[in-house]
Amino acid sequence: RTCAKRTTSAFDLIVRVRLKSKNSRSQINTQPTFKSVATMHTVWIRLNGVVMFGLTALLGFSILAALSTLGHDKRHQPAVTKLQLNTLKSLKSHGGVDRALLSFDLHADLRPAFHWNIKQLFVYVVATYKTKTNPLNEVVLWDKIVEAIHPEDMILKEDNCFVKYALVDQVAELRGKEVELKLMWDHMPLTGALYMGGSDQTSTFKLPNEYK
Repeated sequence: RTCAKRTTSAFDLIVRVRLKSKNSRSQINTQPTFKSVATMHTVWIRLNGVVMFGLTALLGFSILAALSTLGHDKRHQPAVTKLQLNTLKSLKSHGGVDRALLSFDLHADLRPAFHWNIKQLFVYVVATYKTKTNPLNEVVLWDKIVEAIHPEDMILKEDNCFVKYALVDQVAELRGKEVELKLMWDHMPLTGALYMGGSDQTSTFKLPNEYK
């Protein structure tokens, strides 16, 4: 009996030891494992950061450049000394509408409108008149692009300049109408918004009552 009890107790001890070892292994396996991952910035990530910084800086400088010239067009305007009709070439019916061909004289100094942020000016002569069909008619007769890199073109001296585009009415109501000529221009900056300007000096002439 004594041997049987000792054998049983030894067997129980071995079983307990095995159970404890199994439990300890299961606990070790269930514990989460952490791996240290070293993240490194690749060339593309660094390049993206440099490009975004450059674009942000460029946007900021562009905004500052546009703000630096605010109000310049109010203080400095081109000087128009002469703008008037020279010769009325013809006034005819063309395809069911009235069409007038003419020439004009234009003297103007565009230099005051230019500054370091202006790339070019789009200059054009507008003819304005009223009819029964349309209370306000505006027709561009002549235009020119004056670039900042060509200072010699900033002084306009056009004598007997023939129109590029005919004075054409929408219908046949051009005869006997009073026409006003006005010089206008669009500022085209290097950076910033486009804006328009126009001269306060105008001239008027009256078209004949009959076709010519």
